[in-house]
Amino acid sequence: MATIVGNWSWVVNPRSRLINPYTAIRKRPLFLNTAPLTSPSASVSVSASTSTVFVETNSSDPVDVEKEVSNSADKKKKNILACPICYDPVAWTGEPGLSVESVSGSSLQCSTCRKTYFGNETHFELTAASGAKNYGEFMPIATELFRTPLVSFLYERGWRQSFSAWGGFPGKEKEFELTKKFLEPVFGGNIVDASCASGLFSRLFAKSGLFSLVVALDYSENMLRQCYEFIKQEENFPKENIILVRADIARLPFVSSSIDAVHAGAALHCWPSPSAAVAEISRVLRPGGVFVATTYILDGPFTFVPFLRDLRQYTRQISGSYVFLSERELEDLCKACGLVGFTSVRNGAFVMISATKPT
Repeated sequence: MATIVGNWSWVVNPRSRLINPYTAIRKRPLFLNTAPLTSPSASVSVSASTSTVFVETNSSDPVDVEKEVSNSADKKKKNILACPICYDPVAWTGEPGLSVESVSGSSLQCSTCRKTYFGNETHFELTAASGAKNYGEFMPIATELFRTPLVSFLYERGWRQSFSAWGGFPGKEKEFELTKKFLEPVFGGNIVDASCASGLFSRLFAKSGLFSLVVALDYSENMLRQCYEFIKQEENFPKENIILVRADIARLPFVSSSIDAVHAGAALHCWPSPSAAVAEISRVLRPGGVFVATTYILDGPFTFVPFLRDLRQYTRQISGSYVFLSERELEDLCKACGLVGFTSVRNGAFVMISATKPT
């Protein structure tokens, strides 16, 4: 089945739908309608786990309580960062609030292992090896390539644009519009732009005003520095709604079930272990949270190449890149990691997928 987006013709997986099946149930009330206590004889108990107020009164006591729900926009911007070792929340020391301007000079401390993580001029260092003086850890070639200053500089200056020529990527504007359709159920929540590179989509998410907080996350220090430079160059950029974090995609520094959406543009094939990464994404997503990603698929004439699967395995061992050979592989990956409602959109080798954390 084909559908038209802009001037592009898209092939939609007939086994799934473009609109996320959880759209209808992903509605969040802004307020719990209770009322202030007017009787001194009334007693109140609060359950911290459910943010529910229980009021015990005499039947003749008038009750009128009004209380904001715990997942207001301000609270969503707090308590999502966690220790990548313990996964427990970290205590923030520094300027209040999560924003790109509050990172420098701030620190985060884990209440369990007591490890402290520091923010530099551009981003927070939240990898497991952060702070090590004599220990260094190297990733596969594909990951290390994006850590180099040259590739980080070129990424938005021709590198990413080349994906349209050979991979069928529609360009950032059309890709962003497609992404928003999948993310509509979680508008107003927070979003992690995983493997964000120089923040091409992180900045679009922040400027759209559709999310309370955008976390631009990447393993490359130089990519994050490029993202920071782009942010500084833009006038009237909403710096209060974005934070930059260096982290390992297979060990995300977020509290479990604290993230509304995760986006990964042109990144799945670069992850050393896609299953470990998607499992982590599933862990941090809230019930009903949405995962959207783009990558490319080598199918069609490539399916007739002898020993293609074996060749893929050798390539992966050397470079660390993973080549997907079918949409079914991506669907199985999401299902294996606990995500449901798989949906995909194709244009040549380009594919955009979406899946949801069960409610």
